[in-house]
Amino acid sequence: MIITTSNQVEGKKIVKTIGLVRGSTIRARHMGRDIMAGLRSLVGGEITDYTKMMAESREQALQRMTTDAEKQGANAIVGVRFTTSMIMQNASEILAYGTGVVLE
Repeated sequence: MIITTSNQVEGKKIVKTIGLVRGSTIRARHMGRDIMAGLRSLVGGEITDYTKMMAESREQALQRMTTDAEKQGANAIVGVRFTTSMIMQNASEILAYGTGVVLE
């Protein structure tokens, strides 16, 4: 599966547009991590636990988007974007979306 943020794939021809494909995950923060993050905010620097959690969330959303595209018959996804939103206090959604297409 080819996945790209551009609207075309160099050297390939889009022969069919499937349409919107998406995948998401919702993650809640861990209270123990919040305490460590609060301490880190006092002295500054990267909050590595949250960086890791967000990276894992993006990968899971990408995988779910790829599965959605395959189910719809796409062999590539163009115009891929990520968005995030707060669902409730201490929980956020990561959404990956794009256009499923069939490449020649």
